[in-house]
Amino acid sequence: MYLTVKETAEYLSMPESYIESMIVQNKIRTVYDGEQYLIFKEQFNTHLEQIEKYKKQLADYYSEPIPEDIDVKDED
Repeated sequence: MYLTVKETAEYLSMPESYIESMIVQNKIRTVYDGEQYLIFKEQFNTHLEQIEKYKKQLADYYSEPIPEDIDVKDED
């Protein structure tokens, strides 16, 4: 399925100007149909999966309790 720049921006929750700059930098693969750029939606699946995985890892890290320090004893 192909999306326009506007639809891609909505799908990725990013501004259209950012998507356009990524196209100019060749970081997003596109097809130009003579009027507009079309972007293949499936190319973002891996990226979105990695973001979800990172969010889960971060949530797990923050929910982990702080270990007790074994060197808490006062030496005085």
